[in-house]
Amino acid sequence: MMETVQHGDRLVLVVDDEPAMRTALEASFLRHGWRVATANGLMQAKAALSHAAFDLVVSDVRMRDGDGLDVLSAVRSSSPASAVILLTAYANVPEAVESMRGGAVDYLTKPIPFDALLETAERMLRRTVHANDFGRTEKSTPKTMTASRSIVGTSPLLLRALERASAAAGTDVDVLVEAESGTGKELLARFIHDSSPRRGKPFVAINCAAVPEHLIESELFGHSKGAFTGASALKIGKFELADGGTLLLDEIGEMPLHLQPKLLRVLQEREFERLGETRSVRVNIRVIATTNARLSKLVDEGKFRGDLYYRLNVIPLSVPPLRERTEDIELLAHHFAERFALERSCEMPELRKSFLERLRTHPWPGNIRELSNFMQRVLCLYAGQKIDAACFDCEFGPVKTAVREVQPVAMSLHAGTRLSVIERQHLEKTLALANGNRTHAAEMLGISLRTVRNKIKEYGLPPRSLA
Repeated sequence: MMETVQHGDRLVLVVDDEPAMRTALEASFLRHGWRVATANGLMQAKAALSHAAFDLVVSDVRMRDGDGLDVLSAVRSSSPASAVILLTAYANVPEAVESMRGGAVDYLTKPIPFDALLETAERMLRRTVHANDFGRTEKSTPKTMTASRSIVGTSPLLLRALERASAAAGTDVDVLVEAESGTGKELLARFIHDSSPRRGKPFVAINCAAVPEHLIESELFGHSKGAFTGASALKIGKFELADGGTLLLDEIGEMPLHLQPKLLRVLQEREFERLGETRSVRVNIRVIATTNARLSKLVDEGKFRGDLYYRLNVIPLSVPPLRERTEDIELLAHHFAERFALERSCEMPELRKSFLERLRTHPWPGNIRELSNFMQRVLCLYAGQKIDAACFDCEFGPVKTAVREVQPVAMSLHAGTRLSVIERQHLEKTLALANGNRTHAAEMLGISLRTVRNKIKEYGLPPRSLA
């Protein structure tokens, strides 16, 4: 009887020095439920292999800093149980023979349909499933170009953040991620979970800013039947649902002050009571908290408990804003274009050099979320077309022009002006253009409504919005 391979438990390393090929393979594997890491050549592949055991390695044969046979040798040295598929645009029999002797199970010639590649991978994994378990080692997911859940980039700042997150994943302590909105804090939290011994256990997230204050205690800790008016049945809270796994407390800075002592107790004791009950419930969880605010500042202002802050801040992490990793923008643009094209079954546009240059020089105040939204717009409006600088100017030009009409006074862009000042001015002008409507302002800025609300609160802008 043939044994079925469970994709969700599989980790693949894609090695190719061509960004388009890496992105295409990454998107295809992710679409079929695999966990994916990528490397842009031999050196990154070796780094990845030193940090994790992969079920499958798919590598191009000819690359700038080495070749697929070098990758194969590295796999055999550090992760001999991994299956290997070598891809090449050149049918070369001697190389194929050498690769087979080196232990590669298959050698495929480009172009190859992904379904055929996946079929080959499944056959290889079925062939070895009884000889080796292929379970992940306790090493963390690699700090390569793309970590689990599509953390995309090669910038030194991002790689350092992933390296620090990988180290944190090997422990079981709580983590605090402080970073700007739209940078990918939840992705980093998922990366830590997927890289930890808790992978395969629940990953439960709750947005502390999105739950009404009178409901958040019940959402976190659950309640018994009849605990309050409307409690018609037993409810299991997020802490209990996350037992054995990881709980993400997103926007922890929005946690009501009156609940913070109870949260502190749960973090210290790992036990709590449901609303309406006196019996304690014990849980085995890891907590990751994220925020776009500076919690230390909130502590100084009396808006967040200092003891809770220090309890959460065992391992502080951050994610660099997009303006500090501009070298990743082109890769991210291709990544989003490929992803949205697959989702919509439409033709990929050709992203020309002038368009990519515009992307690199744009400030992206909404970070990766704003870039993702913009690329989604491009795919909707320009599928299959050649996209150049004119397209970028067409999409961003009307907003800039309208803002100047509403407020002709130039923004303070002198060298040395604090970014927070520029951000506040830009937000004020956009809100003015949108007649105070936060929803419209969020759409214009390419960021979430929640981010607009948080920024209005952060900068103390007048509450004149309509939504």
